[in-house]
Amino acid sequence: MNTLIFAVASIVLSVAAQFLLKAGMSSLNLRAMLAEPLRFQTSMAILLNPKVLAGFLLYGLGAIFWLAVLARWDVSKAYPLVGIGFLLTVIVGFALGEQVTLMRTLGVLMICAGVFIVSRS
Repeated sequence: MNTLIFAVASIVLSVAAQFLLKAGMSSLNLRAMLAEPLRFQTSMAILLNPKVLAGFLLYGLGAIFWLAVLARWDVSKAYPLVGIGFLLTVIVGFALGEQVTLMRTLGVLMICAGVFIVSRS
């Protein structure tokens, strides 16, 4: 399989993981528990939250794909591709109703420009 496909799969899995972790941590139950002093029960509730668990699972799968990328490419070539995750995160966040400011958009576009320049080297 093409190494670029592994890299993109890893990035997509990481972005999906972020949104699952956010959804899990934003649940009313966890938010109420986090308003109180941290207890063992709170930690267990976080770790056993289905969305948090799914987010960790996707991160793990993404890491496995990333290992395949690192086996084939130099880190200096592979790692800048992670910047594409910023673009994907902003797009998904916007689609989910998050506020995306002009400054945030410009910053992400600058990151993408840097990724493009590195990919040409």
